[in-house]
Amino acid sequence: METFLNFLHTGALFNFTWGNFIMLAVGCIFIYLGIAKDYEPLLLVPIGFGMLVGNIPLQWGMNISIYEEGSVLSILYKGVTQGWYPPLIFLGIGAMTDFSCMLASPRLILLGAAAQAGIFLTFIGAVALGFTNTDAASIAIIGGADGPTAIFLSSKLAPQLLGAIAVSAYSYMALVPVIQPPIIKLLTTKKERLIRMKPSKPVSKRLRILFPIIAFLITAFIAPGSLNLLGFLFFGNLLKESGVTERLAATARTAFIDIITILLGLTVGASTDASRFLTPDSIKIFALGAGSFAVATASGVLFAKLMNLLSKKKINPIIGAAGVSAVPDSARVCQVVGAREDPNNFLIMHAMAPNVAGVIGSAVAAGILLATFG
Repeated sequence: METFLNFLHTGALFNFTWGNFIMLAVGCIFIYLGIAKDYEPLLLVPIGFGMLVGNIPLQWGMNISIYEEGSVLSILYKGVTQGWYPPLIFLGIGAMTDFSCMLASPRLILLGAAAQAGIFLTFIGAVALGFTNTDAASIAIIGGADGPTAIFLSSKLAPQLLGAIAVSAYSYMALVPVIQPPIIKLLTTKKERLIRMKPSKPVSKRLRILFPIIAFLITAFIAPGSLNLLGFLFFGNLLKESGVTERLAATARTAFIDIITILLGLTVGASTDASRFLTPDSIKIFALGAGSFAVATASGVLFAKLMNLLSKKKINPIIGAAGVSAVPDSARVCQVVGAREDPNNFLIMHAMAPNVAGVIGSAVAAGILLATFG
């Protein structure tokens, strides 16, 4: 009987709390959204299942929990806490990204830069809510809609908030098709949404090869703190564009990035233990993240409208929403919104320009914040 009682005390049922129940429900919702609604399934399904893994109550000392040094989950989670996974994700992103859409229309880079306003305005809001500068910087980067960048920066500046920031960033990335269309419609007129843009000119192979080298040198000198992220991003792109390392590029954009995504998603989800995750700060982070993402989307759209006032060559302001770095989902949303107004208006390639510029912009912003507060 004593053995049986000891078993009950160490088991999940005896240690179960309402917090665990809430997080298990959230994990199931994530899995449902990923499978049934097709909202970023490659992210939400691993994160959702990780939440199930992380919220089965365990007695401390069994060396199983993600927060117990030496456990399997703890070892895998070091890729998050020590910032290993984000640069590797960027390597794969670089190997699958075509920057020619941005190079063909350099002025659209400004839309990607404008969308980063959400990051810095959210920083001010987070400080006003009582967060320290380092915590506020980590929360603010959610506005870039770039999960790996949010994880990288928070692992350096606010590791105690890493779980909430990571889940918030990936949640809003997955909900791009829900969040962005109402903001776009609110800020644009039907006439603006019907603007057609001329097809982009082709970009030479030489320029596509030179771009990752030159862009890396420029951004690294501007924001050395972004060295790990942008170094891997542009290296992956060079593998793709060089034409002589296709085997490496193919590996980076397929099996390699898939493996890292699995490990990152599962461990981030498993880190959301209810006792550590369900706190007032987490609620504030989710609220600030939503505001940051909305402001970033609005900034890109409004800046596109401003550019139209100053230029004869009109831009469809819908593509300003793609300035956040949720690649390529935000560009797809722009295409869908535009097609609802005019089925023959193809915006996706134009939207990819600010979209990939947003990836670079959010990494540069993270580098600036790291250099300032690190």
